Amino acid sequence: MSEPLTTTLRRLDLETRIQYGLMGLFGTLCLLAAVAPLELLVKAVLVATLFGFTAGIWVSHLVQIVQRAADRRAPEAAR
Repeated sequence: MSEPLTTTLRRLDLETRIQYGLMGLFGTLCLLAAVAPLELLVKAVLVATLFGFTAGIWVSHLVQIVQRAADRRAPEAAR
């Protein structure tokens, strides 16, 4: 019925796997920084920076998906 996660991830292209990995890494680091025993200002800067990296990669990934879909649809529209 449903495939294992590893099978699904293997079907993705390398670029997408790298993006997902980086999003997971920076998201995890963001959560760890949020609970770290640091000074409030340092913690806020770390969390904001790591979240910014995560969100930036996510937005970049969405733009990439939309661009690929548009490229696939372009030959159909020319007919």
